[in-house]
Amino acid sequence: MQRQDLADLTAFMTVAQERSFTRASAKLGTSQSALSHTIRRLEANLGVRLLTRTTRSVSATAAGERLMATLEPAVDRIASELASLSELRDKPAGIIRITASEHAADTVLLPALEPILKTYPEIEVELSVDSSLADIVTEKFDAGVRLGEAIAKDMIAVPIGPDLRMIAVASPDYLARHPAPTTPRELADHNCINLRMLTGGGLYAWELERDGHEVKVRVEGQFTCNNVNMIIKAAVAGLGIAFVVEGRVSQRIADGQLVQIMPEWSPTFPGYHLYYPSRRQASAAFVLLVDALRYRR
Repeated sequence: MQRQDLADLTAFMTVAQERSFTRASAKLGTSQSALSHTIRRLEANLGVRLLTRTTRSVSATAAGERLMATLEPAVDRIASELASLSELRDKPAGIIRITASEHAADTVLLPALEPILKTYPEIEVELSVDSSLADIVTEKFDAGVRLGEAIAKDMIAVPIGPDLRMIAVASPDYLARHPAPTTPRELADHNCINLRMLTGGGLYAWELERDGHEVKVRVEGQFTCNNVNMIIKAAVAGLGIAFVVEGRVSQRIADGQLVQIMPEWSPTFPGYHLYYPSRRQASAAFVLLVDALRYRR
């Protein structure tokens, strides 16, 4: 069936329902002459007369009545389906794919997702835990989570957590053998634990700051790892000084397993942000997720 056939059938059904070319043309937004031409074309194509015209009224012929009996239920079903689709658009449902680091997933995403998934059973979330900086557009993610300073300018970024702070820590055992450094320069005399970056493969340069004075330090030591959890365990074991996000070691500091050093050189920086393309057409489920994650100070 051609698109023109559908338009012609719609025109016929409107005339038959309105019993008037005048009212039908007004409803369809076309002229009476164009509507008459459409009906004549449809009747010619079908080879039967569908409408009986008099000076006062228009009525369906037997063939027209039979066609109406077929068209009206079909159109009603289509209207019903369209209404259902509209409801689906406004109802939180569907799959949302997110990529995030393990720390962001554990401390921010999962706590926020738990009540959403329990309340809205038709929402599905696929979470990819990956510390590399994935291209969410190429890899078809709906959104990603990164630190605020690492997000491309063409993305919408929504803060989902507080500012973070990097701190230097070491075990009491290590500090008993090596006096704690008090300045970044003194780190050169210490066994420092390096982080191998997953993206690019380089070593992370420690970013220290005091009274607005920023210093980047390339540290050296016996142990290097690309996993922060392993770096923390190495620090607890006394293998050297680690430089990590404060929240990841606060409990170990409270338990006495680690000690913070050079606290005056510990900078804060923008925390986790949910980011997604500005051209993204947001579903009701995605809007709900963004609102639940949004950090409110």
